[in-house]
Amino acid sequence: MVEVKPAIGRSGRAHQLPSAGLRDARGRALRDLRISVTDRCNFRCVYCMPKELFGSDYQFMDRDELLSFDEIVRLASAAVALGVDKLRLTGGEPLLRRGIEELISRLAELRTPDGRKPDLALTTNGSALRVKAAALREAGLDRVTVSVDSLDETRFQAINDVRFPLARVFDGIAAATAAGLGPVKVNAVIKRGVNDDEIVPLAQHFRENGQILRFIEYMDVGASNGWALADVVPSAEIVARISAVHPLAPVAESRPGETAKRWRYLDGSGEIGVISSVTGAFCGTCTRARVSADGKLFTCLFASTGFDLRALLRSGASDTELRSELAGVWGGRDDRYSELRARIGEATPDRERIEMSYIGG
Repeated sequence: MVEVKPAIGRSGRAHQLPSAGLRDARGRALRDLRISVTDRCNFRCVYCMPKELFGSDYQFMDRDELLSFDEIVRLASAAVALGVDKLRLTGGEPLLRRGIEELISRLAELRTPDGRKPDLALTTNGSALRVKAAALREAGLDRVTVSVDSLDETRFQAINDVRFPLARVFDGIAAATAAGLGPVKVNAVIKRGVNDDEIVPLAQHFRENGQILRFIEYMDVGASNGWALADVVPSAEIVARISAVHPLAPVAESRPGETAKRWRYLDGSGEIGVISSVTGAFCGTCTRARVSADGKLFTCLFASTGFDLRALLRSGASDTELRSELAGVWGGRDDRYSELRARIGEATPDRERIEMSYIGG
């Protein structure tokens, strides 16, 4: 039985503060916290930070607007005390945050209520991974996920829109593997008419090289990517295309609330995953919260607003008060945007959504 302790937060609300196993209004546990450490990125991917909106004159956050490492550690510690057992660092591009290894080292010292180290992961575009992989592993990072949307050099550079070479990303993946940050996972966002002709080649390439590839349906995050339902390649189609060449079989989830449905190659050569937030909404099992680089807590990737944790942290709140506010925000969570979108078959036009580059994906 979970022990429950009453607490009063800065908002004046009395919350039930569990020693572990916090649940929202739909009974979903808080297990995963994704923390954006910067809003900056050195890529201008057309589906995330297009140059038309994020040009050379774009004003990123000032340093004092970002959560400090001390604040991030306090926040992560509070979340871990409430049952979070997986921390993921995101951005922007997280490896652009100076001293990221120090932050990882401090997060690696956290322990869950039953004494375990939380799983510590990082999502990156891979541009700095070649030079940082060994130091990241030494600091205590467990795993990395790298974004690769095309195997064609010209197309890859067109997608990242800064002419960054694919070979350097592959060098970063190799360095991460050598450092023990594996098995490395690779994310590929698939958009019809852009890179859907590479579904099978992508699967084959990463299967042969020992990485776990995860295909992501093109999502309506924010308003800058010109999303349309016709551009989405359903996960079922992706699996069917691959299985026609390399037969697949479904794999049971490794933990509750996994975003990816897993499929293994029948010849034993590994697996793929598909993330179906458009055609196969998984809101009912979502265990994730996200913190923006300036300390806003979002309880859904498609949220319109966030709860200001930075203000709370900088107002002198105690650790108990911080945990209480987190418990209150999560306890009132009722988000299920993807399920609602699926009912009408398109994005809800009157709903504001936070940009992917701000919320951290």
